Amino acid sequence: MRNVCKKGHIKWTLHALKRIRERRISSVAAIDTIVNGEIVAFYDDDKPLPSWLIYNADSVSPLHVVASTDGDKTYIITAYIPTSDEWESDFLTRKE
Repeated sequence: MRNVCKKGHIKWTLHALKRIRERRISSVAAIDTIVNGEIVAFYDDDKPLPSWLIYNADSVSPLHVVASTDGDKTYIITAYIPTSDEWESDFLTRKE
């Protein structure tokens, strides 16, 4: 997925575009998260394709991006700024 994304083969879902606008997240930060971030979770049951939750602490603020790939394109599903209400201070561990 990272290599596909690096090549610029990216498709944004309408949901992702809406959310990054609402949340004032730059597309560059979302892409940087996919390329350089840490994988938090793999959702192999997601449809139509399995997806990954990826975390990046190197962007302006902590960022989570959910993305998937079919091998030809990286699909950005959503992006959000994790909060301490739902995540431990490392933003890698979901609170129970």
